Amino acid sequence: MSRKVTMQQIADHVGVSKFAVSKALAGKSGVSADTRERIIGAATQLGYFVQKKVKAGGSRSGAESVKQSQRDTIIVLIPNVRYQNRHSFYWGRIIDGISNGLEAHQLGIMIVTEHITDNFAKLINPDGVLGLIGVGLISNQLLLELRNLGIPFVMVDHEDPLIPSDSLFMNNFECMRRVTNYLLGNGHQRLQFVGNVRYSKSFSDRWLGYRSMMEEMNVEMDQSPELLSFEGDNRSEMTETLEAIISKLKEENKLPTSFVCANDSIALCVMTVLMRMGVRIPEDCTVTGFDNIEDAALSSPTLSTVHVNKEALGQRAVETLLWRIEHPESPKEKILLSGDFIMRESTAPAAAAADQAANTAK
Repeated sequence: MSRKVTMQQIADHVGVSKFAVSKALAGKSGVSADTRERIIGAATQLGYFVQKKVKAGGSRSGAESVKQSQRDTIIVLIPNVRYQNRHSFYWGRIIDGISNGLEAHQLGIMIVTEHITDNFAKLINPDGVLGLIGVGLISNQLLLELRNLGIPFVMVDHEDPLIPSDSLFMNNFECMRRVTNYLLGNGHQRLQFVGNVRYSKSFSDRWLGYRSMMEEMNVEMDQSPELLSFEGDNRSEMTETLEAIISKLKEENKLPTSFVCANDSIALCVMTVLMRMGVRIPEDCTVTGFDNIEDAALSSPTLSTVHVNKEALGQRAVETLLWRIEHPESPKEKILLSGDFIMRESTAPAAAAADQAANTAK
Protein backbone atom coordinates (compact mmCIF):
# COMPACT_ATOMS: atom_id res chain seq x y z
CA MET A 1 0.00 0.00 0.00
CA SER A 2 1.42 3.37 -1.00
CA ARG A 3 2.35 5.84 1.72
CA LYS A 4 0.09 8.85 2.18
CA VAL A 5 1.54 12.19 1.08
CA THR A 6 1.46 14.71 3.93
CA MET A 7 1.54 18.49 3.98
CA GLN A 8 4.85 18.32 5.81
CA GLN A 9 6.38 16.39 2.92
CA ILE A 10 5.15 19.05 0.51
CA ALA A 11 6.54 21.77 2.80
CA ASP A 12 9.95 20.05 2.91
CA HIS A 13 9.93 19.61 -0.87
CA VAL A 14 9.25 23.30 -1.51
CA GLY A 15 11.18 24.70 1.44
CA VAL A 16 8.30 26.49 3.15
CA SER A 17 6.35 26.02 6.36
CA LYS A 18 3.55 23.49 6.77
CA PHE A 19 1.29 26.46 7.59
CA ALA A 20 2.00 28.01 4.15
CA VAL A 21 1.18 24.68 2.47
CA SER A 22 -2.11 24.44 4.36
CA LYS A 23 -3.17 27.96 3.32
CA ALA A 24 -2.13 27.46 -0.31
CA LEU A 25 -3.95 24.14 -0.70
CA ALA A 26 -7.06 25.57 0.93
CA GLY A 27 -7.13 28.43 -1.58
CA LYS A 28 -6.69 31.03 1.16
CA SER A 29 -4.78 34.30 1.02
CA GLY A 30 -1.55 34.99 2.88
CA VAL A 31 0.70 33.17 0.41
CA SER A 32 2.32 34.84 -2.59
CA ALA A 33 1.20 33.75 -6.07
CA ASP A 34 4.67 32.37 -6.87
CA THR A 35 4.85 30.35 -3.65
CA ARG A 36 1.29 29.06 -4.12
CA GLU A 37 2.12 27.87 -7.63
CA ARG A 38 5.24 26.08 -6.38
CA ILE A 39 3.25 24.41 -3.59
CA ILE A 40 0.48 23.29 -5.95
CA GLY A 41 3.08 22.02 -8.40
CA ALA A 42 4.83 20.01 -5.70
CA ALA A 43 1.51 18.62 -4.42
CA THR A 44 0.65 17.51 -7.94
CA GLN A 45 4.05 15.85 -8.47
CA LEU A 46 3.93 14.04 -5.15
CA GLY A 47 0.41 12.76 -5.74
CA TYR A 48 -1.37 14.71 -3.00
CA PHE A 49 -4.42 15.49 -5.14
CA VAL A 50 -4.72 11.90 -6.36
CA GLN A 51 -5.18 10.57 -2.82
CA LYS A 52 -7.42 13.45 -1.70
CA LYS A 53 -10.96 12.88 -2.92
CA VAL A 54 -13.31 15.85 -3.06
CA LYS A 55 -16.82 15.65 -1.68
CA ALA A 56 -18.99 13.72 -4.07
CA GLY A 57 -22.21 15.30 -5.20
CA GLY A 58 -23.84 11.92 -5.72
CA SER A 59 -25.05 10.28 -8.89
CA ARG A 60 -27.92 11.86 -10.80
CA SER A 61 -29.86 10.65 -13.79
CA GLY A 62 -29.89 13.64 -16.14
CA ALA A 63 -32.08 16.69 -16.12
CA GLU A 64 -34.99 14.90 -14.40
CA SER A 65 -33.05 14.20 -11.22
CA VAL A 66 -31.37 17.60 -11.49
CA LYS A 67 -34.78 19.26 -11.21
CA GLN A 68 -35.62 17.18 -8.14
CA SER A 69 -32.46 18.21 -6.37
CA GLN A 70 -32.39 21.22 -4.08
CA ARG A 71 -29.29 22.29 -5.95
CA ASP A 72 -30.72 24.08 -8.95
CA THR A 73 -28.32 26.97 -9.58
CA ILE A 74 -25.31 27.11 -11.88
CA ILE A 75 -22.69 29.78 -11.22
CA VAL A 76 -21.08 31.39 -14.26
CA LEU A 77 -17.78 32.85 -13.10
CA ILE A 78 -16.20 35.70 -15.04
CA PRO A 79 -13.50 37.18 -12.81
CA ASN A 80 -12.04 39.76 -15.21
CA VAL A 81 -14.95 42.18 -15.30
CA ARG A 82 -13.12 44.74 -17.40
CA TYR A 83 -12.99 42.55 -20.49
CA GLN A 84 -15.08 39.45 -19.79
CA ASN A 85 -18.62 40.70 -19.44
CA ARG A 86 -21.99 40.15 -21.02
CA HIS A 87 -21.54 43.08 -23.40
CA SER A 88 -18.27 41.73 -24.81
CA PHE A 89 -18.30 40.75 -28.49
CA TYR A 90 -16.72 37.40 -27.61
CA TRP A 91 -17.53 36.50 -24.00
CA GLY A 92 -21.08 37.83 -24.18
CA ARG A 93 -22.05 35.33 -26.87
CA ILE A 94 -20.62 32.47 -24.79
CA ILE A 95 -22.70 33.59 -21.81
CA ASP A 96 -25.76 33.73 -24.05
CA GLY A 97 -25.12 30.10 -25.02
CA ILE A 98 -24.77 29.10 -21.36
CA SER A 99 -28.00 30.93 -20.49
CA ASN A 100 -29.91 29.19 -23.29
CA GLY A 101 -28.52 25.80 -22.27
CA LEU A 102 -29.51 26.28 -18.64
CA GLU A 103 -32.96 27.55 -19.59
CA ALA A 104 -33.52 24.38 -21.63
CA HIS A 105 -32.85 22.35 -18.46
CA GLN A 106 -34.87 24.74 -16.29
CA LEU A 107 -31.85 25.57 -14.16
CA GLY A 108 -31.07 28.91 -12.54
CA ILE A 109 -28.01 31.01 -13.35
CA MET A 110 -25.93 33.26 -11.14
CA ILE A 111 -23.30 35.35 -12.93
CA VAL A 112 -20.40 36.29 -10.69
CA THR A 113 -18.43 39.20 -12.12
CA GLU A 114 -16.39 40.18 -9.10
CA HIS A 115 -12.67 39.48 -9.12
CA ILE A 116 -12.68 37.14 -6.15
CA THR A 117 -9.40 36.10 -4.58
CA ASP A 118 -10.52 34.91 -1.16
CA ASN A 119 -13.49 33.44 0.72
CA PHE A 120 -15.48 32.49 -2.35
CA ALA A 121 -17.65 30.26 -0.16
CA LYS A 122 -18.91 33.30 1.76
CA LEU A 123 -20.36 34.77 -1.43
CA ILE A 124 -22.37 31.71 -2.32
CA ASN A 125 -24.26 28.89 -0.65
CA PRO A 126 -22.43 25.72 -1.73
CA ASP A 127 -25.42 23.61 -0.70
CA GLY A 128 -27.58 25.39 -3.27
CA VAL A 129 -25.07 25.28 -6.11
CA LEU A 130 -25.25 22.44 -8.60
CA GLY A 131 -22.05 23.35 -10.42
CA LEU A 132 -19.94 26.12 -11.91
CA ILE A 133 -18.85 27.16 -15.40
CA GLY A 134 -15.72 29.30 -15.55
CA VAL A 135 -15.38 31.53 -18.61
CA GLY A 136 -11.86 32.68 -19.43
CA LEU A 137 -8.94 32.97 -17.02
CA ILE A 138 -9.63 31.71 -13.48
CA SER A 139 -6.85 31.82 -10.87
CA ASN A 140 -5.58 28.52 -9.54
CA GLN A 141 -6.27 29.84 -6.03
CA LEU A 142 -9.98 30.03 -6.83
CA LEU A 143 -9.93 26.68 -8.64
CA LEU A 144 -8.44 25.13 -5.50
CA GLU A 145 -11.23 26.59 -3.39
CA LEU A 146 -13.85 25.21 -5.78
CA ARG A 147 -12.22 21.80 -5.63
CA ASN A 148 -12.14 21.86 -1.83
CA LEU A 149 -15.80 22.85 -1.72
CA GLY A 150 -16.63 19.83 -3.87
CA ILE A 151 -18.42 21.93 -6.51
CA PRO A 152 -18.25 20.32 -10.00
CA PHE A 153 -16.89 22.79 -12.55
CA VAL A 154 -15.92 23.06 -16.19
CA MET A 155 -13.77 25.69 -17.90
CA VAL A 156 -14.40 27.50 -21.17
CA ASP A 157 -11.32 28.81 -23.00
CA HIS A 158 -9.03 28.09 -20.06
CA GLU A 159 -7.29 25.20 -18.34
CA ASP A 160 -4.93 24.94 -15.40
CA PRO A 161 -2.03 22.49 -15.80
CA LEU A 162 -1.95 21.82 -12.04
CA ILE A 163 -5.68 21.49 -11.33
CA PRO A 164 -7.32 19.16 -13.88
CA SER A 165 -10.89 19.89 -14.97
CA ASP A 166 -13.14 19.43 -17.96
CA SER A 167 -12.41 22.18 -20.48
CA LEU A 168 -13.82 23.42 -23.77
CA PHE A 169 -11.92 25.26 -26.49
CA MET A 170 -12.14 26.01 -30.14
CA ASN A 171 -9.65 23.85 -32.02
CA ASN A 172 -7.32 26.84 -32.14
CA PHE A 173 -4.31 24.86 -33.33
CA GLU A 174 -5.93 23.31 -36.40
CA CYS A 175 -7.93 26.44 -37.28
CA MET A 176 -4.77 28.55 -37.36
CA ARG A 177 -2.95 25.91 -39.39
CA ARG A 178 -5.75 26.19 -41.95
CA VAL A 179 -5.45 29.99 -42.12
CA THR A 180 -1.67 29.83 -42.48
CA ASN A 181 -1.89 27.11 -45.15
CA TYR A 182 -4.33 29.27 -47.13
CA LEU A 183 -1.99 32.27 -47.04
CA LEU A 184 1.05 30.19 -48.04
CA GLY A 185 -0.95 28.62 -50.86
CA ASN A 186 -1.73 32.11 -52.14
CA GLY A 187 1.91 33.07 -52.46
CA HIS A 188 2.55 34.73 -49.10
CA GLN A 189 6.03 33.87 -47.88
CA ARG A 190 6.70 36.77 -45.50
CA LEU A 191 4.26 36.45 -42.63
CA GLN A 192 4.11 37.81 -39.10
CA PHE A 193 2.03 36.42 -36.23
CA VAL A 194 0.53 39.13 -34.02
CA GLY A 195 -0.58 38.39 -30.46
CA ASN A 196 0.82 38.06 -26.96
CA VAL A 197 1.36 34.30 -26.72
CA ARG A 198 1.33 34.51 -22.92
CA TYR A 199 -2.08 36.18 -22.81
CA SER A 200 -4.13 32.98 -22.90
CA LYS A 201 -4.06 29.29 -23.76
CA SER A 202 -6.01 30.07 -26.93
CA PHE A 203 -3.41 32.60 -28.11
CA SER A 204 -0.63 30.14 -27.36
CA ASP A 205 -2.35 27.35 -29.31
CA ARG A 206 -3.00 29.67 -32.27
CA TRP A 207 0.68 30.63 -32.34
CA LEU A 208 1.71 26.97 -32.22
CA GLY A 209 -0.67 26.15 -35.08
CA TYR A 210 0.76 28.98 -37.18
CA ARG A 211 4.34 27.98 -36.40
CA SER A 212 3.77 24.29 -37.12
CA MET A 213 2.39 25.02 -40.59
CA MET A 214 5.26 27.39 -41.38
CA GLU A 215 7.74 24.70 -40.36
CA GLU A 216 5.86 21.97 -42.20
CA MET A 217 5.95 24.00 -45.43
CA ASN A 218 9.66 24.85 -44.89
CA VAL A 219 8.99 28.59 -44.82
CA GLU A 220 11.60 30.61 -42.96
CA MET A 221 10.21 32.61 -40.06
CA ASP A 222 11.64 36.05 -39.39
CA GLN A 223 9.23 36.62 -36.53
CA SER A 224 9.31 39.92 -34.67
CA PRO A 225 9.50 39.02 -30.95
CA GLU A 226 7.79 42.31 -30.09
CA LEU A 227 4.65 41.18 -31.92
CA LEU A 228 4.51 38.12 -29.66
CA SER A 229 4.71 40.06 -26.40
CA PHE A 230 3.02 43.45 -26.85
CA GLU A 231 0.31 44.50 -24.42
CA GLY A 232 -2.66 46.85 -24.37
CA ASP A 233 -5.82 47.07 -22.30
CA ASN A 234 -7.98 48.28 -25.18
CA ARG A 235 -7.86 48.87 -28.93
CA SER A 236 -6.54 52.41 -28.52
CA GLU A 237 -3.57 51.25 -26.46
CA MET A 238 -2.93 48.25 -28.72
CA THR A 239 -3.02 50.44 -31.83
CA GLU A 240 -0.51 52.85 -30.31
CA THR A 241 1.85 50.01 -29.36
CA LEU A 242 1.49 48.22 -32.70
CA GLU A 243 2.09 51.41 -34.64
CA ALA A 244 5.58 51.71 -33.18
CA ILE A 245 6.40 48.05 -33.91
CA ILE A 246 5.00 47.98 -37.45
CA SER A 247 6.56 51.34 -38.35
CA LYS A 248 9.93 49.90 -37.34
CA LEU A 249 9.36 46.87 -39.57
CA LYS A 250 8.57 49.16 -42.50
CA GLU A 251 11.65 51.30 -41.90
CA GLU A 252 13.82 48.18 -41.90
CA ASN A 253 12.11 46.96 -45.10
CA LYS A 254 10.73 43.94 -43.21
CA LEU A 255 7.03 44.62 -43.65
CA PRO A 256 5.36 41.23 -44.28
CA THR A 257 2.86 40.49 -47.01
CA SER A 258 0.46 39.17 -44.38
CA PHE A 259 -0.27 39.70 -40.69
CA VAL A 260 -1.81 36.66 -38.99
CA CYS A 261 -3.52 37.98 -35.87
CA ALA A 262 -4.51 36.09 -32.73
CA ASN A 263 -7.96 37.67 -32.64
CA ASP A 264 -10.16 40.15 -34.49
CA SER A 265 -9.57 43.11 -32.18
CA ILE A 266 -5.82 42.85 -32.78
CA ALA A 267 -6.41 42.49 -36.53
CA LEU A 268 -8.56 45.63 -36.61
CA CYS A 269 -5.81 47.53 -34.79
CA VAL A 270 -3.24 46.27 -37.32
CA MET A 271 -5.45 47.42 -40.21
CA THR A 272 -5.80 50.86 -38.62
CA VAL A 273 -2.01 51.16 -38.36
CA LEU A 274 -1.42 50.00 -41.95
CA MET A 275 -3.96 52.43 -43.37
CA ARG A 276 -2.39 55.29 -41.43
CA MET A 277 0.93 54.35 -43.03
CA GLY A 278 -0.58 54.32 -46.51
CA VAL A 279 -0.27 50.54 -46.88
CA ARG A 280 -3.10 49.18 -49.02
CA ILE A 281 -5.13 46.21 -47.78
CA PRO A 282 -5.11 43.62 -49.31
CA GLU A 283 -3.05 44.82 -52.33
CA ASP A 284 0.15 45.50 -50.36
CA CYS A 285 -0.55 43.51 -47.21
CA THR A 286 -3.27 41.13 -46.07
CA VAL A 287 -4.63 40.75 -42.54
CA THR A 288 -6.49 37.86 -40.89
CA GLY A 289 -8.23 37.65 -37.52
CA PHE A 290 -9.83 35.03 -35.31
CA ASP A 291 -13.24 34.83 -33.51
CA ASN A 292 -15.51 36.55 -36.08
CA ILE A 293 -16.80 39.28 -33.78
CA GLU A 294 -19.44 41.65 -35.18
CA ASP A 295 -16.90 44.37 -36.02
CA ALA A 296 -15.07 41.98 -38.37
CA ALA A 297 -17.90 42.17 -40.93
CA LEU A 298 -18.38 45.93 -40.45
CA SER A 299 -14.78 47.06 -40.92
CA SER A 300 -13.45 48.55 -44.15
CA PRO A 301 -12.11 46.43 -45.69
CA THR A 302 -14.09 43.60 -44.11
CA LEU A 303 -11.91 41.21 -42.12
CA SER A 304 -11.13 37.61 -43.05
CA THR A 305 -11.36 35.57 -39.88
CA VAL A 306 -12.11 32.23 -38.23
CA HIS A 307 -15.71 31.90 -37.17
CA VAL A 308 -16.00 30.74 -33.57
CA ASN A 309 -19.45 29.45 -32.67
CA LYS A 310 -19.45 31.16 -29.30
CA GLU A 311 -23.03 30.23 -28.40
CA ALA A 312 -22.24 26.55 -29.11
CA LEU A 313 -19.26 26.74 -26.72
CA GLY A 314 -21.58 27.96 -23.97
CA GLN A 315 -24.29 25.38 -24.64
CA ARG A 316 -21.76 22.55 -24.81
CA ALA A 317 -20.29 23.72 -21.49
CA VAL A 318 -23.71 23.23 -19.86
CA GLU A 319 -24.03 19.70 -21.26
CA THR A 320 -20.50 18.86 -20.14
CA LEU A 321 -21.15 20.09 -16.62
CA LEU A 322 -24.38 18.09 -16.30
CA TRP A 323 -22.56 15.00 -17.57
CA ARG A 324 -19.77 15.57 -15.05
CA ILE A 325 -22.31 15.81 -12.22
CA GLU A 326 -23.67 12.39 -13.23
CA HIS A 327 -20.18 10.87 -13.68
CA PRO A 328 -17.93 12.45 -11.02
CA GLU A 329 -15.26 9.73 -11.22
CA SER A 330 -14.89 9.61 -15.01
CA PRO A 331 -11.68 10.92 -16.63
CA LYS A 332 -11.54 14.64 -17.29
CA GLU A 333 -12.27 15.69 -20.89
CA LYS A 334 -10.89 18.38 -23.15
CA ILE A 335 -13.43 19.17 -25.87
CA LEU A 336 -12.41 20.95 -29.07
CA LEU A 337 -14.96 22.54 -31.40
CA SER A 338 -14.08 23.16 -35.03
CA GLY A 339 -14.31 26.58 -36.71
CA ASP A 340 -14.70 27.87 -40.27
CA PHE A 341 -12.35 30.24 -42.10
CA ILE A 342 -14.37 33.12 -43.55
CA MET A 343 -12.62 34.86 -46.43
CA ARG A 344 -13.49 38.54 -46.83
CA GLU A 345 -11.87 41.63 -48.32
CA SER A 346 -8.75 41.80 -46.15
CA THR A 347 -7.10 38.80 -47.86
CA ALA A 348 -5.94 38.24 -51.42
CA PRO A 349 -3.10 36.44 -53.21
CA ALA A 350 0.33 37.94 -52.63
CA ALA A 351 1.21 40.62 -55.19
CA ALA A 352 4.00 38.55 -56.78
CA ALA A 353 1.74 35.50 -57.06
CA ALA A 354 -1.08 37.59 -58.52
CA ASP A 355 1.23 39.13 -61.14
CA GLN A 356 2.54 35.69 -62.09
CA ALA A 357 -1.01 34.37 -62.50
CA ALA A 358 -1.90 37.36 -64.69
CA ASN A 359 1.13 36.83 -66.93
CA THR A 360 0.32 33.13 -67.28
CA ALA A 361 -3.23 33.99 -68.34
CA LYS A 362 -1.86 36.24 -71.10
